[in-house]
Amino acid sequence: MPLSRPTYRPVDPVGTMIALLIIGLWGLSLMLLLYWELDFTNPLVYVAVLFQMHLYTGLFITAHDAMHGSVSKHPAINKVIGWLAAILFSYNFFNRLLPKHHQHHRFVATGADPDYHQSDHFWKWYWSFITAYLSPLQLGLMGATFWVLVVFFPVQNLILFWMLPAIMSTFQLFYFGTYQPHRGVHQNKHKSGTLPKNHFWAFLSCYFFGYHFEHHDSPGTPWWQLWRVK
Repeated sequence: MPLSRPTYRPVDPVGTMIALLIIGLWGLSLMLLLYWELDFTNPLVYVAVLFQMHLYTGLFITAHDAMHGSVSKHPAINKVIGWLAAILFSYNFFNRLLPKHHQHHRFVATGADPDYHQSDHFWKWYWSFITAYLSPLQLGLMGATFWVLVVFFPVQNLILFWMLPAIMSTFQLFYFGTYQPHRGVHQNKHKSGTLPKNHFWAFLSCYFFGYHFEHHDSPGTPWWQLWRVK
């Protein structure tokens, strides 16, 4: 398993605070939205779906940073936050994600890379990507949780703010964090592309992970510092 390079700046305590902020915002937003009396003519409903999608993406990015030890320099704090963020993102399990992600870094854009698909075809690649991480246990836990939550919350709210944003965020993560950076041929040591320098768009699209060459070149740099190494 490759070691992460040192971060651009110390991560503690800011890394932990940012991680807890994302987790807290996701939980608070979801709770409020599940109680919201929906009016589908209100454009804020659709803004809320996108906002929740972005927070779901933030959960996975937080778990991802924990895989590189860049949420906190304290291993126990780093691992607990990584586990929590991964579980909240549709019952992903940190111990399953960790070896696969480091395999991606070690064998990037090769046949041994679990995130890569040589076809460059969007839907084939997405299906390969999603099935590599989705398990029957996750589906069972999501189904059981749905039937528990439906006792307390309206079905349409659960679908719109709990299920749909999670699905949408997999496309956000896949497109900006895997497909766009790794498709085609890249003549550099990390076989990775990167977004043009636009910090606002880079954050909005995928928490700076469009700066993907920079992430592979400095995997110990947390997402909120990636713009500094662009």
